Amino acid sequence: MVSPSKVFLSILFVVLSSADASPLRPDAGKATLSFAARVNARGVVNIAAADRARAQAMKQAGSMGKRAGRSSFSITNAVVTYTAQVGVGSSATEYTLLIDTGSSNTWIGANTPYNPTITSVDTGNTVAVSYGSGSFSGEEYTDTVTLSTSLVITAQSIGVASNSEGFDDVDGILGVGPTDLTEATISNLETAPTVTDNLYNQGFIGIEALGIYFVPTTVSDDAGELTFGGHDSSKITSPVTYVPLTTTSPASDYWGIDQSISYGRSTILSETAGIVDTGTTLVLIASDAFSTYQTATGAVMDETTGLLMITSSQYAKLQALTFKIGSKTYDLTPNAQIWPRSLNADIGGSSDNIYLIVSDIGSDSGSGLDFINGYTFLQRHYSVFDTTNNQVGFATTSYTDDTSN
Repeated sequence: MVSPSKVFLSILFVVLSSADASPLRPDAGKATLSFAARVNARGVVNIAAADRARAQAMKQAGSMGKRAGRSSFSITNAVVTYTAQVGVGSSATEYTLLIDTGSSNTWIGANTPYNPTITSVDTGNTVAVSYGSGSFSGEEYTDTVTLSTSLVITAQSIGVASNSEGFDDVDGILGVGPTDLTEATISNLETAPTVTDNLYNQGFIGIEALGIYFVPTTVSDDAGELTFGGHDSSKITSPVTYVPLTTTSPASDYWGIDQSISYGRSTILSETAGIVDTGTTLVLIASDAFSTYQTATGAVMDETTGLLMITSSQYAKLQALTFKIGSKTYDLTPNAQIWPRSLNADIGGSSDNIYLIVSDIGSDSGSGLDFINGYTFLQRHYSVFDTTNNQVGFATTSYTDDTSN
């Protein structure tokens, strides 16, 4: 991993005042982790190609059934990544871990070595995960994991890397995806409980759900927060509306939903299955829908960045991109459809150009995974990933109509 060009505020863990004082009560509250972003500077970076490669790997793994031993895909090549300071052991050693909703194994040891303590238990099992542009392998332990003084998980499954590639300036991953994504990654185990699983099982949270709130990078150094156990009502400007997870494969192997997309008054993608993914930077749509969008906007392809590019006069005519999810619609305003111009240099672009954040997923609609609502969608809409009720929810925020890009 290449060193970041900007590293914002360090991680601050906060337990909401609504959290129950007794962690064993069934009506336990919520635990919120505020995080910061790092923007990876790699010179000329084709983020569209990186996102497309991740999408194709997800499709391939899904078609092979329950990951077929591949539990995750590249998050280290994302332009924007998120890290948390996590303690492991007693007394705890602190590790810098990438936060990923697209994978579920939590592991350490890429840089800072693991120090076994009195709470460390070597399970005797091996663990191996491939992430596309990176990987790790090693031993599986259980140990005490400290997210904050009020969030101390006992006997958490932890991978300890003996070999890793692609994680040069972090220590590993905090995996907060679905439990099934750990399947076939650990010897002698079908799956392993995630951090979210154990927060619920040990009574810290009352529902196994994860709320995600992003702040646009150009607005504030504070990148957002994860809320374990539900959502943070102070961060939303509308009720959370839920839809069931899709049953269409391979999107159903991930946080998959059904949606349609319109540009202005014209539908460019009829209702179909896709996924919501924090590890994808852009909004990816099926090739036929992308072609329609490009024609409608008048954009041209910029070969350096891999993104569509428009002129100032075309931007002035840009219409809303509307996502119909269940009975509700969620807009990406014209400003939300463009890459933050202050970050143009981080993707190898010109500071004067206007780039669009909608890109080609690499296959026509009907593949079973026809879109990915990535970070550029999620920074405008609050999202909730609800394992208990097999659903995903969305709400608007104060940044839905922000014009900072």
